[in-house]
Amino acid sequence: MTPFRILRTLSLALILALAGSASGFAQKVPLAEPNKAPETLKVTLDVKGGKVPMESVFNGFGCTGGNQSIGISWTGVPKEAKSIAILMHDPDAPTGVGFFHWSVVDLPADTKGLAKGASPKSLPPGAIEGYTDFGSHGYGGPCPPPGKPHRYIFTVYAVKEAKLGVDASATGALLRFMLNGNSLALGRATATFGR
Repeated sequence: MTPFRILRTLSLALILALAGSASGFAQKVPLAEPNKAPETLKVTLDVKGGKVPMESVFNGFGCTGGNQSIGISWTGVPKEAKSIAILMHDPDAPTGVGFFHWSVVDLPADTKGLAKGASPKSLPPGAIEGYTDFGSHGYGGPCPPPGKPHRYIFTVYAVKEAKLGVDASATGALLRFMLNGNSLALGRATATFGR
């Protein structure tokens, strides 16, 4: 990670932390739920029993998985949508603002899902994977601290624009902020993982 990206990531984290602690701000605009689009998409994860499979768990920091993205599909995209975006977020991470594990934007609006193990080579042309809170691009699977299982929320957005206007350096927090004003509808599905 370049010094600029480190500084930008730290600056954004500080801004979010300060905003969340500002008097009354957290009640007016919850950081965990900034999107006001209706939740009308149906999102399905390729998991059994609602638990993240080991092939989708991060390979590092004490976790030993294959680090392959979970298969995901969705229905109910409005005909006005120009593209699709996906965010994977752990709201239970001990950071105060959660942890972004995966982001994909600028998927064509007629995309119905992504198979397990999605990568830049298998994504539709023009789709972009953003920067995770692990400090890398692409999918970063679950690897929570030992203890209570964490929730991993996959949110699929039906986006008003064909291109969100970002590149692969965009963080999950920035993308969620941008999607707040650029989505027609969304849907969520949750899987859990603990160790």
